[in-house]
Amino acid sequence: MALIDIVHLHFAHDTGHTVFEDVRLQLDTDWRLGLIGRNGRGKTTFLKLLRGDLPHGGDINAPRIPMEYFPFPVERPDLSAIDVARQCVPDLEDWRLEREASLLELPLDALQRPYGTLSGGEATKLQLAALFLRDDAFPLIDEPTNHLDLAARRTVGRYLRGKRGFVLVSHDRSLLDACIDHVLSINRADIELQRGNFSSWQRNREWRDQDEREAHDRLEHEVDRLKESARRTATWSGIVEKEKYGHGPVDRGYIGHKAARMMQRAKSVDARRQKAVEEKSRLLHNIERQEPLSMRPLAFHDRRLAELRNVSVERGGRVVVRDVSLSVMAGDRVALQGRNGCGKSTLLQLVAGHPFSFQGEVEIPGSLRVSYLPQDTDTARGSVKEFAREKGIDEPLFRAVLHRLGLERSEFETDIASYSQGQKRKVLLAGSICQQAHLYIWDEPLNYIDVISRMQLENLLLEHCPTLLFVEHDKAFLDRVATSVIQL
Repeated sequence: MALIDIVHLHFAHDTGHTVFEDVRLQLDTDWRLGLIGRNGRGKTTFLKLLRGDLPHGGDINAPRIPMEYFPFPVERPDLSAIDVARQCVPDLEDWRLEREASLLELPLDALQRPYGTLSGGEATKLQLAALFLRDDAFPLIDEPTNHLDLAARRTVGRYLRGKRGFVLVSHDRSLLDACIDHVLSINRADIELQRGNFSSWQRNREWRDQDEREAHDRLEHEVDRLKESARRTATWSGIVEKEKYGHGPVDRGYIGHKAARMMQRAKSVDARRQKAVEEKSRLLHNIERQEPLSMRPLAFHDRRLAELRNVSVERGGRVVVRDVSLSVMAGDRVALQGRNGCGKSTLLQLVAGHPFSFQGEVEIPGSLRVSYLPQDTDTARGSVKEFAREKGIDEPLFRAVLHRLGLERSEFETDIASYSQGQKRKVLLAGSICQQAHLYIWDEPLNYIDVISRMQLENLLLEHCPTLLFVEHDKAFLDRVATSVIQL
């Protein structure tokens, strides 16, 4: 066991934006620690600070063990996978790598292939195996699930549960529940450390948020009541004070004393009101905005929007989709599932109108309006205004959706290309949400997207019921959203 002591940590970007302010933490390198927070909060920055890659204020007193970052750069993808692993683990013994590969369900023949030919999922598993073969290292794992299908995520969850000591950044609730024993949450106003998995953290957070809302409402009511009481008392004090100068004989001393008492009572009530205001001001700072999203899907004149019969598609000289049949009816939310490389993205692109050569029958009405969300974020660039104009969507609506997904308005004028991967993904998602379409086609929409935004998207789809054909590997999202699943 070794401890990482963080004392008065301060970090700000060159732009002046403060990410961490006076952070004090103590972390144990034996913990399986899940690091969570909305996109742009500084999760990757925190990992870089632990590694000593960024200048900062305060102290990070870490044990003298290397903190290895996932994913690590591979300068020679032409080397075999096992040779890439050897670059990470110089004294690597082959049998140990083969054992880790077996635990991760990575085919042993993949170890002999050029690294550049591995699928995204295979490369992820190889890198994880290499990191955990470093006996002297503390792994910092940054979003490993973006190239993993559902089965591979389960495998990685089991694998990580059997390991001792790492930091894992992930937004996949099922993966976090499968393997972590502590949660470090980067909140709106502070950083919070709890023992347990994601579900226990979420329950505790919901209870605390509810308590804060109830306390806020009580204090708000109390402030209004005290404000009115102080106003009435001050008014009566003024009236009594005027009586000293009325007609006829009066006991001015008694009346003055009575007015002073009433004024003192007014001051006392106002002090209590001010105290309640201060208590109220300390609440709700960490409650995450989960404002509802809205969309306007179009109704189609026919109940059947798309149909494929015995479709096969060839790309790059090989058949990637073979003999697939499916129907998409109005109101369906159809999820395509299957291992990496089985043709899920190709099918989505075919339905979206990409001019692939195929065999079989594809029936898609020419009048069907489709909103397609690709898997990559290459098209996310320019300012928010330029992006909205290019996509032909309403800019105020687009800005509102982005803000509700957690982007600050101050970021709207900066180049989207400088955003984090999660923020870029939100730009593309917001663009699709703002488009009016009969059919929405989303390819892994949740890549890099934080947990709060995932739940917002779930609620959006359940409320507005668009017709959706999609690929996604987040089990919690699939369980709530999909009306049917097609296994390829």
